[in-house]
Amino acid sequence: MKTFKDHVTIKTFAAACLVLLAGCAMGPKYVRPTVTVPAAYKENKDWKPAQPRDNYLKGEWWKVFNDPRLDALETQVDISNQNIALAQAQYEQSYALVKASQSAFFPILTTTGSYTRSHAASGSKSATSQTLLKADVSWEVDLWGRIRRTMESYKAQAQASAADLQNARLSAQAQLAFDYFGLASLDAQKRLLDDTVVLYKKFLVLTENRHAGGVAALADVIQARTQLEGAQAQQIDIGVARTQLEHAIALLVGKPAPDFSLPALVLPAEVPSVPAGLPSQLLERRPDIASAERTVASANAAIGVAEAAYFPTLTLSASGSYESSNLANLFASPNPLWSLGPALAETIFDAGLRRAQTAQAKAVYNQQVASYRQTVLTAFEQVEDNLSALRIFAEEQAIQDQALKDAQKAVALETDRYKAGTVSALDVITTQATSLADQRTDISLIGQRLQACVRLIEYLGGGWGEDK
Repeated sequence: MKTFKDHVTIKTFAAACLVLLAGCAMGPKYVRPTVTVPAAYKENKDWKPAQPRDNYLKGEWWKVFNDPRLDALETQVDISNQNIALAQAQYEQSYALVKASQSAFFPILTTTGSYTRSHAASGSKSATSQTLLKADVSWEVDLWGRIRRTMESYKAQAQASAADLQNARLSAQAQLAFDYFGLASLDAQKRLLDDTVVLYKKFLVLTENRHAGGVAALADVIQARTQLEGAQAQQIDIGVARTQLEHAIALLVGKPAPDFSLPALVLPAEVPSVPAGLPSQLLERRPDIASAERTVASANAAIGVAEAAYFPTLTLSASGSYESSNLANLFASPNPLWSLGPALAETIFDAGLRRAQTAQAKAVYNQQVASYRQTVLTAFEQVEDNLSALRIFAEEQAIQDQALKDAQKAVALETDRYKAGTVSALDVITTQATSLADQRTDISLIGQRLQACVRLIEYLGGGWGEDK
């Protein structure tokens, strides 16, 4: 005969077995995919970046350019940009799915109530009524971790969506700064052309006066006029590119293009230094890498969900009701009804459906691993590209600055010689054209260096802090 102690031991053992079963989760344990990480950036061997001054650059990285107008535009991006609003809504959707998946850990309680009144055959005065109140409780025991793996998958998706939101924000901010400096470069070239047109007009007057005095040929006048008209055409041509960049900035800050305009911008003369850090830090800083890695984790959990379908599901259910033909006596002692019991369900034959679903889940996982590794490789490429661009543009500009100085000296010398009558107008026009081209190239290089700096910050994952 079993004693009370034996019954307690049996119940304890059964409870322990249930806990162990509930702790079982199908599918592989998630391990972050391995990637090859270089020890240092190749371009960093001669790269001597300045150290950042403040932690705030981690968020408001554009302040490194020290441009109040850019600062004001960047603050509008997070508020009005519709791509960011879309990413925000997608994140909220993913977060809601996590909350929905968590509810599966708890019982589901439903209630129903009904009241019916019926009459007997026609002509009879007898009538009956029936009142029913019923409550049902059901709970699926997560024996094989299907619910847990589902929640893990949704949670990883929400984390990936949060990273996508950050990536959308960073991309919009970087594109704004990129377009801003492109527009500033055009404005600097427009000011140069304005000054050039004034200079060319003066030279045209000089040639006309010399022609009127019989010193210069008519060809000199025509050449000078042609050069002036070419510079005026370039003035107009810049307007097309400027309006397009202005419209692009309007889109980024969420403004209608017809209602948005920017005054002429000033191109910064200095390009800030950016600490690139170690390649390994890139895996922690870039939101697109974080999103790709969390997508892999979600796919890994989905394998467990698919594999759990091979095993039976255990559902515990209970129901209780009150039923009476008299509403006043509904809760009287003879009227309650109840039932309690578990249900075990198992699919016997599905023509290979579960096997195919598991194979699909594993294929999706392998696909996401490859996507993650490709994202990391692309990140290293992008950083190296812009480190190289900054170095090469700086070297090019050093030479270009000297070429510009020489070209400006040549213009002054040739103009004096023309006034003295020792050279033709064509010689002056040639040196002027060379000087203009050199000045425009110099301005363009400054703009390209600033844009490469923006891209480098973006590809490094945004700003930086003292802990980096």
